[in-house]
Amino acid sequence: MAAPQSRPSTAVPVPAPGDQQTFFPKKYGGKYTVTLIPGDGVGKENTNALKAVFKAANVPVEFEQYDVSGIADEHDQLFQESLASLRRNKVGIKGIFFTSPEKDSRTSFNVTMRKELDMYASLSLVRNITGVPSRMKDIDFAIIRESTEGEYSGLEHESVDGVVESLKIITKEKTERIARFAFDFALKNNRKKVTIIHKANIMKLADGLFLRTCREVAKEYEHHGIQYNDLIVDNTCMQLVSRPQQFDVMVMPNLYGSIVSNIGAGLIGGPGLVPGCSIGREYAMFEPGCHQVGLELQDKGIANPTALLLSSVMMLRHLNLNEHADAISNAVFETIESGKAKTHDMGGENTTKEFTDAVIANL
Repeated sequence: MAAPQSRPSTAVPVPAPGDQQTFFPKKYGGKYTVTLIPGDGVGKENTNALKAVFKAANVPVEFEQYDVSGIADEHDQLFQESLASLRRNKVGIKGIFFTSPEKDSRTSFNVTMRKELDMYASLSLVRNITGVPSRMKDIDFAIIRESTEGEYSGLEHESVDGVVESLKIITKEKTERIARFAFDFALKNNRKKVTIIHKANIMKLADGLFLRTCREVAKEYEHHGIQYNDLIVDNTCMQLVSRPQQFDVMVMPNLYGSIVSNIGAGLIGGPGLVPGCSIGREYAMFEPGCHQVGLELQDKGIANPTALLLSSVMMLRHLNLNEHADAISNAVFETIESGKAKTHDMGGENTTKEFTDAVIANL
């Protein structure tokens, strides 16, 4: 069944940065080779669903799989091998790595991967899906955050016992490129407004630089009809839970994006519904747009693979495999809209496998 025009939140193209020149070569008889990393928690179940759907849809993609875990200490070498794979293939898809909050634990694999490969733009798409109960309707916005600096710079130290200094890095150069990515996204996807999220009233130098730079870039797009405004991050959170329909495209530093994406997920029904990606000049990694690992759901057979499946649709559009993207996107939305199969978080009682089988039946 053909999808109505208002349905597919992943029908929009995922824009590469304006200066991205990478060509994605086909290998092995016309198939793309893509790095696949299941991640922790529900990642294995979700990637099994992904592989089953790709096989049923005859997608010309072969996966190089690396079962890296953020929990196991011995996986540091395997993580480096997965990075090497991504450098070869240019495109990957992954679940979320667990990151321990303990003082002496390793740096987040999620953050390290983005910084090592300079995948500076993280995109999450938040939109109501027909068939999933939610308290608010007509939600449709994109969250774009800078992924290589800000509060995630990882520069902190204990200057004296009991006193920790943590450095937040904001640079004009990296703010300019994330701002241009956000406005390019709005332009290419017929979006009308970009909202700059900041805390410049308190962090006048760091967030002040972010705000001023984004405003400068915004002026370059005024003749395209792209409006812009700005909001302080705490007011943004209040506005999101009171009138989220006002937002279209949002651009912000790293930490604010993590918070806002979780609020967005809560608005539409949970983290299992938000697709996303991290993208840079040379590499693109597609992954759920709301980073919750789901350790408590692991191996229970009730994980929701929707976010990863819709992230894979974004990946297929990135590779110009639009017919396969349409087929999978339509099958996912038809499955949920019809109520044929829904996992617990969507208000149903079906298992991951039952949901996956229903999606395959709708291809």
